[in-house]
Amino acid sequence: MAKRIGVYPGTFDPVTNGHMDIIRRASLLADQLIIAVSTNAGKGPLLTIGERMSLMEAELADPRNGLEHGRIELRAFDNLLMHFVEEMGAHFIIRGLRAVSDFEYEFQMAGMNARLDPNVETVFLMASERQQFISSRFIKEIGRLGGRIDEFVSPRVNDYLKKIFSDGR
Repeated sequence: MAKRIGVYPGTFDPVTNGHMDIIRRASLLADQLIIAVSTNAGKGPLLTIGERMSLMEAELADPRNGLEHGRIELRAFDNLLMHFVEEMGAHFIIRGLRAVSDFEYEFQMAGMNARLDPNVETVFLMASERQQFISSRFIKEIGRLGGRIDEFVSPRVNDYLKKIFSDGR
């Protein structure tokens, strides 16, 4: 039987508890899960690709996150997602949904991706109840304005962001 390879793409600027929840659950669906960190300069990320990769790598390696390390791989990409998925030999794309507004955008993207490669499926995972309102954008905004974000990110990410915000970035 062929290995089921999935790709979970995102900017992960920064990686949140919501992202980690989706990764945990997606890893149960795939024999191999590739976490694909997009450079996505168009979004104007707070963190560099190197910072995002380092934080994600640390989160994936943390035993408290309960992940099987041999089955999860971390990669950066800067090309069309479908090209990356094809290069990886993946069979499906994982997308997390928080609200109806996410679904509309993701539905359009899934349709476009299906036109680009009908052999690749998109699998939607609903955010867990405790994670539904977490977004990287809100975390950055709250953190930048001095609010508490420790409920939404790991202690490692919380400390890293505090330092960045105190440095005026």
